[in-house]
This record gives sequence, C-alpha cells and structure tokens, in this order.
Amino acid sequence: MKNATRILKRPLITEKGTDLKEKGNKVMFSVALDANKIEIKKAVEELYGVHVLDVRTMRVKGKSKRWGFRRHQRPDWKKAIVTLGKGETIEFYEGV
Repeated sequence: MKNATRILKRPLITEKGTDLKEKGNKVMFSVALDANKIEIKKAVEELYGVHVLDVRTMRVKGKSKRWGFRRHQRPDWKKAIVTLGKGETIEFYEGV
C-alpha cells in the first residue's frame, strides 16, 4: 500500500460537503488520481481511526481557462466521498 498521506491530499470543505456530513455521515476528500477505493478506505481508517462503510470516487476534469490569447488547462483531480460508520465523525477543525 502507498503512504496514506500521499493518497489523501486534503479534505474538501464545501457547502455540499457540509450538507453530506450533517445528513448522511459522509466526508469528502481530494485524493491522488491513481488511488483506488480500497486504498482510500485503508488510508482514512489509518489516519482518522474510524470505520469506513463505503467509498465513492469520481474524476473531475480540469477547467479550461484563458489568459490573454493563450488557453490553459487546470489539472484533472479525483474526489472521494467516504461514508463513515454510525456514530463516528471526523473533525477537521475545532471550536466552530
């Protein structure tokens, strides 16, 4: 298995992610492009000490941007939505 910190890049804290966390006990992460569901599950369990029930992944295509006459492509990235066990949570920041 790859290093868990290389698989999970960062948590995604967005409006949709907060809504998923409150209603469905799910957490979103930005993960490495070559990571599969089994590696993501083991990395979350290892780093945060929680039980993972399900992992859903999707590849997000990078946006095309213009800078003057030139076109630039932002890099593609991968998103994972992790369903946690009942009664378990992951807190990314405290006191809020």
